[in-house]
Amino acid sequence: MKSFYLTDAGKVRDHNEDSVIITKNNEGHYLMAIADGMGGHSAGEVASSIAISYLGKHFKETFMNMSKVDAVNWIRDSVDEINTLIFQHEKSHPESKGMGTTLVMAVLTSDYLLFGNVGDSSGFVMKDAKLHKVTYDHTLVNLLVSAGELTKEEADNHPKKNVLMKALGASLEIDVDVFDCDMDIEEILLSSDGLTNMLDKEQIEKVLLGEESIEDKVIKLIQKANNRGGTDNISVAYLIRCEEGEDK
Repeated sequence: MKSFYLTDAGKVRDHNEDSVIITKNNEGHYLMAIADGMGGHSAGEVASSIAISYLGKHFKETFMNMSKVDAVNWIRDSVDEINTLIFQHEKSHPESKGMGTTLVMAVLTSDYLLFGNVGDSSGFVMKDAKLHKVTYDHTLVNLLVSAGELTKEEADNHPKKNVLMKALGASLEIDVDVFDCDMDIEEILLSSDGLTNMLDKEQIEKVLLGEESIEDKVIKLIQKANNRGGTDNISVAYLIRCEEGEDK
């Protein structure tokens, strides 16, 4: 595998509340995750850090010899635990009240690929040189589009397009979406909404289909998002599946 991730504050925000990880455990399984934090007084940064720090440690310590069913349960249990940790931190740090984070993750083994998602960070796969979005954004406008009350075009320009319907730290009970993806894919891309609010799927796809290195493609995506305004923190995690012997 080849992988690379990068996060950037963007052009408007004075600090970065995103956290990112790509890690590999002793069994050769991969975890990718992005958390986009929210809340005043740097609380969003704390919430996203809690999520990613827990996932990275928990993955290396516990993700072993898991069937697909076990892995789905591992994702659900991990998200529940992160949600609890955020509420515990908030309880002992009153200045962090109202903090939360989105979370999108991908778990890749030789047998399956699973995505987990809460909020509006995104998970994509590349298959047959076409980029496909796997995850569903938990936003008010997406709910209205699904209900037929807004068109996709109206949603893109809606004043409440960034209102979340679901996030870690927003409710004591959290329900994570889990997506089972075909293994016949070439690439995995995760991003915070700082990328997808600036670039559409076709623009992202065009960059990924370029001839640059994996590092340069990630840098280019962030540069393009910043060139279009960079109104939010921008995070990208990118993995390319390689033939045996090409691991990096």
